[in-house]
Amino acid sequence: MFRLKTSRFRNSIFVALIFLSLSTYAQYDICVYGETSAGVTAAVQAGRMGKNVVLISNTNHVGGTTTSGLTATDINSHLSIGGLSREFYQRIYQYYLHPAAWKNQDREEYFESIVKRVFQGKRDSLSMQWVYESHVAEDIMRTMLLEAGVKVVFNQRLDLDNGVFKNGKSIERIKMESGEEYTAQVFIDATYEGDLMARAGVSYAYGRDSNKDFNETYNGFRMNDIIGVQSESGEISVDPYLREGDPSSGLLPFIENNPDIKPGSADKRMQSYCYRLTLTDDPNNMLPIEKPENYNPLWYEVQARQLELDPNIPLRKKLITLTPMPNRKTDTNHLDFVGANYDYTEGDYETREKIAQMHKDYALGKLWFLGNDPRVPENIREEMQNWGLAKDEFIDNGNFPHQLYVREARRMMSDYVMTEHNCTGNEIAPESVGLATYWLDCHYVSTVVDEKGQLRREGTYWMGTPNYPISYQSIRPKKKECDNLLVPVCLSASHVAFGSIRMEPVYMVLGQSAATAAVLSIENGQSVQDVPYEQLEERLIQDGQILRRD
Repeated sequence: MFRLKTSRFRNSIFVALIFLSLSTYAQYDICVYGETSAGVTAAVQAGRMGKNVVLISNTNHVGGTTTSGLTATDINSHLSIGGLSREFYQRIYQYYLHPAAWKNQDREEYFESIVKRVFQGKRDSLSMQWVYESHVAEDIMRTMLLEAGVKVVFNQRLDLDNGVFKNGKSIERIKMESGEEYTAQVFIDATYEGDLMARAGVSYAYGRDSNKDFNETYNGFRMNDIIGVQSESGEISVDPYLREGDPSSGLLPFIENNPDIKPGSADKRMQSYCYRLTLTDDPNNMLPIEKPENYNPLWYEVQARQLELDPNIPLRKKLITLTPMPNRKTDTNHLDFVGANYDYTEGDYETREKIAQMHKDYALGKLWFLGNDPRVPENIREEMQNWGLAKDEFIDNGNFPHQLYVREARRMMSDYVMTEHNCTGNEIAPESVGLATYWLDCHYVSTVVDEKGQLRREGTYWMGTPNYPISYQSIRPKKKECDNLLVPVCLSASHVAFGSIRMEPVYMVLGQSAATAAVLSIENGQSVQDVPYEQLEERLIQDGQILRRD
């Protein structure tokens, strides 16, 4: 009798312990880590396919740069964007059809003003619009997530020291810095940085490959144009030294002395990051740009010296890009802080936050410099002073974008690596899960002094490409490394190919395709690598994805 009671007591304790253990972490079919546009479409697709889905956001927002200032969307091939990505831009189109959406501007007048820019901003035959205001885009994404029944968890970040728990080749659960844990059958790393992928033991690269690695021509170290002016006697370079004409004084900040680097060689430098600020010239919706507390005039010394050499440099396009957005706003580009991001990819959160803060200080400081520094020509200062931060954007973050534009970080190395040869159409990637549509495009990587003492930009390339398929094999890891993870952002690609693929509409396409594969792997009881492509292809086409180029 005693033994029976003891056994029952022990069993009760055992059951209670199991319950307590299970209750310490939430269980889902699919866990999407990362609130980027790819993360949103992945979560929405999985929810629409009937799965229990959680989307973990590192911030209190969703959408990544799509909802954080990058509103002049690079859609150069409208017909190639399908599925949820097209639906998102169609919802934007529908929103701006309502007269109430236009607070201080006429719709027709606005689109007439950008007819030669941003690929015309819309396509009426497809009911798509890809120029918009950030808060509008986030409202639409939140609505799509709500409609799909997705659980969204905000302000949670992966524990970078002990955050991924695997059983063999499978991720069982992940742990956040807060201690919260999430278990799922399939995980999707939709971050710009690829932290979940890296901590799961998946192979990756970062920085630039050598041209020799994939037999490419645009990879590695690439010397570009001289920073200066053209004169009758030739090009005059901006002086790169702290004291002009005095090499012993040292170089200005973020300038490197690299005359001996072999062209095309690999390194760990990254193409430049920036914030895409939303400015306005509407006095009723404008906050003046204040001088940042951490303002460093040496960060703009090269620009000041260049303007002294050529005072006729125009503000727009040459100094910054002000692309008109609805309601007298802009997507402000080319606030790139060249050379300041090399430690970001492999850095911990504290390191990344410091780098992000530097980029914020740099962006606001450059706008203040252009509007106030006496070395800037008066006409530029007057033009710049017409612009300020928009009061109705990013209201919880001092009217400043909440997401740094991380153009490139880790890149998975999987069974199939997308390369320059795919981008040019010389090699067709197998098992398409979407099309890349943009050209080869890399922003400046570094600023260097060449062997002649001339100041030069380095790292950029720009070349037109056809639309081309992206392989399913490039968004999933090698099976021996992880069999229940998909990676639609930090996908398997060379530095060159990533420069073309890395566009937000394409990320959305890949997020949806990754989620579809995740659902099929669950329903089939298979690893993500063993999902039959024919089955995946059929469902993708059914859901409106565009898999073949024109």
